[in-house]
Amino acid sequence: MSQTPAAPSTAPDPHGEFSGLRALVTGGASGIGAATATALLGRGAQVAVLDLHPEGGPEGALALRCDVADTASVEAAVTEAAAQLGGVDIVINNAGIGAQGDVTGNDDAEWARVLDVNVTSVARVIRAALPHLRRSEHAAVVNTASIASAVGLPQRVLYSATKGAVQSMTLAMAADLVGEGIRVNAVLPGTADTPWIGRLLEKAEDPAAERAALEARQPHGRLVSPEEVAEAHCYLASPRNGSTVGVLLSIDGGVTGVRTRS
Repeated sequence: MSQTPAAPSTAPDPHGEFSGLRALVTGGASGIGAATATALLGRGAQVAVLDLHPEGGPEGALALRCDVADTASVEAAVTEAAAQLGGVDIVINNAGIGAQGDVTGNDDAEWARVLDVNVTSVARVIRAALPHLRRSEHAAVVNTASIASAVGLPQRVLYSATKGAVQSMTLAMAADLVGEGIRVNAVLPGTADTPWIGRLLEKAEDPAAERAALEARQPHGRLVSPEEVAEAHCYLASPRNGSTVGVLLSIDGGVTGVRTRS
């Protein structure tokens, strides 16, 4: 059975592949976002964490409060980040919320709320960052979608709809912006060991059994670690990968492409 890799060092590398680059990570104070901010810092980037509670982000990151569901808040945070970092080269759109239920499981208000946070926020952040990205020689955007945008999962209709939208937006933005030297890609994580999954497990009648079921759903037999998704974010954002455009990179232990039984 494969093992979860060790967390990367948080010590910045002044000669790392992201040296001299400035990155924004939304939802960067916990889970996948915090792991991504940590990885970018360790590879030489300057990083701004945009989060409702940014104080939870990694040491060394610029902590900025930002509500991605509010245009004024996004514009203010991006402007402040660009001013303090001296520009913006990389945007990691990672902020998002979960939703459970079949097609009858959420009312119109919840649909509007989750779509706003998971989908419209991506447009808000990119709109605000675009003037800065256009001035960068190594501009990259990486969105966080989900395998829920590629396969049907039970009790995830609303969540899947939002992540399907993020996937489609990624490809459309990649087509629009590649001519300006701005690369747009997305990561599609499988079930990751994040605080949201932790809260779902706590609510289950048998948390241990539910966790075992989630692990068994992934062919490699465990939850995806936040650090593994962070590695994918870094790969897609790296200036070393200038020909990587419009890629939807699954980090899912084989869920979308592997069947272990014939």
